[in-house]
This record gives sequence, structure tokens and C-alpha cells, in this order.
Amino acid sequence: MAGPKDLDPSSSPRALLGAELRHARERKGLSQEQLGQLLFVSGSFVGQLEAGTRRIQPDFARMLDDALDTDGFFERNCRAAAKSKYPEHFVEAAEAEAQATAIREYAPLLIPGLLQTRAYARAVNRAYDPTTPEEIIEEWVQGRMERTRLLDHPTKPVLWTVLDEAALRREVGDRAVMADALRHISALMRRRRAIVQVLPFSAGAHTAMQGALKLMEFEDAPPLVYFEGVRIGRLEDDPATVARLRLVFDLLVASALSPEKSLALVEALAEDYAHEEHP
Repeated sequence: MAGPKDLDPSSSPRALLGAELRHARERKGLSQEQLGQLLFVSGSFVGQLEAGTRRIQPDFARMLDDALDTDGFFERNCRAAAKSKYPEHFVEAAEAEAQATAIREYAPLLIPGLLQTRAYARAVNRAYDPTTPEEIIEEWVQGRMERTRLLDHPTKPVLWTVLDEAALRREVGDRAVMADALRHISALMRRRRAIVQVLPFSAGAHTAMQGALKLMEFEDAPPLVYFEGVRIGRLEDDPATVARLRLVFDLLVASALSPEKSLALVEALAEDYAHEEHP
């Protein structure tokens, strides 16, 4: 039987690579669990590779070629799927985000990428890399804005964000940038495109004080959680870990203001910024 053909980089290489992995596995008569056992990973991880929610890394591609007798196909073609506009630590998360049916996120210190305006994103990226040339900053900003197009669809993915009050009161860019950023969030909330709740300072100590988290659900793959720190990030699919972090998010929701009170606070702070008052 003929082997898989090299991928066309102008198409969707990551999705095609996942489809070829499924075909190669089935030709060998292996289930996802059986292939996972050969490669010391879970069957759900293999499923995520096949669904395109996770990227095939070069080292793992070589292992797939050995296990499936594909004559170097996956090692050659994972390079085509590796091209990305995102920082290396965020590539897998951004690609998983694009496939998600539901995204639940807690943001402790800044407005998260899917809710950002262009001016806010530019200020954030410039702060991250103060010596980077302007054209590189603009490329990063454009990549972030392309992510926000997920919200052009009227209903998918479901986006539920808990914003710490600190993210709203930290002035990023200038006061005009903040006013525009908060009005953008307000508009998304008013047209029912995003559920946003504010975790107020008055909530005191809470279950996620150690950092941000993003939970993602998919139609045909197990859920994932993404952890992010300073220039590092990690996707996790362990069911027990995902379940624990889902509980963390649920507790944050319980401690946060209602969507209606959150909207009122967001709009009040937007007016404060717009009128150059101290919020």
C-alpha cells in the first residue's frame, strides 16, 4: 500500500498531519491506546494529535515514523506544521484555542488575548520586549488580533472569563487605551458574545492566587488546561489535573461579581479612564 504523501504547506498542515497520523495508525491495526503505549504517552494524547488540537514535535515525529513505518514522513512534514506567528511557549495553546468549543479563563494581571484591542496588545507586547524592533512587535500584535477573530462567530467558542479587578485597574498604554479596552469588553458582554465576571479586591484570598489558567473543551478530543508564566507555558491533559482546575475555575466564578455587576463596573471604569479621573 502506498505511503502518505508529503503535505502541501499552503493548506492546513497541522490538520492534514493529524489525519495522516490516524490513517497510518489504522493501517498498522493499532488503537490510539495501543500506539500510545508504544510511545509512552496516553491514548488521549494521540487523539489530540490526530484531531489537530496538539502539535507533533520533531522528536515525537521521529518516534511515530519508527512505530508506524512511515519512512520519515512525519519528521519531514512536522516542519511545515511548525510555522507559527506565536511565541514558542504559546504555539500549542493558540492552536488548541482555535479548535475549542468552550474556553474558560482566569486572568489575574492583564486583559487576556481574546479580549484585547490592538492598542492594548501593542502596549503589552512592547512592555514584554522593550528593545524589539517595531516591525516584530507589529507582527506579534497582528497574530494576537487574528486570534480574536474566533469571536466573529456568533456562538462558538463559548468564552467565559474571570478578570481580576487588578487587570482592569492596571493602566496599560495610557488612559485612552484603557478606556477603549474596557469599552471593547463591555461591547462583547452586551452582545452576549462573552461571559465576563470581575473578581473584586473585596473577595480577598482566593483559590487561584498563584496564577492564570485557561481551560479548553473540544468536540472530538479530551479537555486541556493551559498554564502560563513569564515566557513559559504548558498544556496539560491529565484528567485529574483538568478536573481540579475546573473546580478552581468554578470557585472563582462563585467568588466573582455577577455578570450584570461586572458589566457595571467595567463600564464605570471605562468612563473614569475616558474622563482622566482616578478609578
